[in-house]
Amino acid sequence: MADTKTNYLVRSQIEATFRSQSRRVFSQQDVYDLITEHHERWHLDTNVKEEQIKSMLAANEAWELGSATPRAILLGLVRHGALDRIQLPFPHRAYTRYTFGRASAFELLQSLDQNAYFTHYTAMQLHGFTEQIPKAIYLNVEQFATGGGLLSQEGIDRAFKGKPRITNNVIEHEGRRVFKLNGMNTGKLGVTTMTLDESPLPFAVTNIERTLIDIAVRPMYAGGVSEVAKAYAAAADQCSVNKIAAYLKKLDFTYPYHQAIGYYLDRSAAYDADQVELLARLPMEFDFYLTYQMKNTDYNERWRLYVPKGF
Repeated sequence: MADTKTNYLVRSQIEATFRSQSRRVFSQQDVYDLITEHHERWHLDTNVKEEQIKSMLAANEAWELGSATPRAILLGLVRHGALDRIQLPFPHRAYTRYTFGRASAFELLQSLDQNAYFTHYTAMQLHGFTEQIPKAIYLNVEQFATGGGLLSQEGIDRAFKGKPRITNNVIEHEGRRVFKLNGMNTGKLGVTTMTLDESPLPFAVTNIERTLIDIAVRPMYAGGVSEVAKAYAAAADQCSVNKIAAYLKKLDFTYPYHQAIGYYLDRSAAYDADQVELLARLPMEFDFYLTYQMKNTDYNERWRLYVPKGF
């Protein structure tokens, strides 16, 4: 039977517990675990006199609960402002998180999946490859491996003249759209960690080379081809084209994305010719497209690539 007698929680003890944690974002189970571990410490000693209890309640140094169940305590922590409850209602799966103090969006979203990592426009921003302040955040959780299909020129033409597949697993959070992607299984190739002053814990993000590959593959998640081209130019003195070539071999894309990547490298005029040649030496058996649904195009013969007219 649930405990229905009056219980009192000590604010200073609760706050000390949460301050001692290395993180500021918690799942419901995380909070329940802390409640179980610190149950006795959090509760006011039963020997405290009634006058002192009234004084502590008046000063908001103690909080009154009708029950000492974990759920009742959690609700009490939210009600009294010790924790903030944040709802993240992604269409594919909704999440609830609890934060102690101000948590950054990176901390909050990284908590959704230990294997998640930030990609595309978000990675561009974190690496300093855009002057824009993106109004979207891109978080990727890899899906199970799937096999590639056979390639034909007709299939490529049909796919890139149509609309790109864009996830609908999107929410609005604090004035920004958050895209939770399910990208191809890469074994987290080229994923590294990063820390910011606003986030006490490191979070996962694609490294420079993997970011450049991803934004060439999905420019719609990177502000469009003009932003992608600027990122390639901005990354030139930090990027290893050898690493890009090695990653492409491991990724083994069905589509010849190396033609688009080589074009961006070449177009920037910021990379050594022999580096660009690493991509130019890869097989080019088909004409390809820089992005989807281009109405007017120019054709780049070196890269066998259709690009927006005048780009």
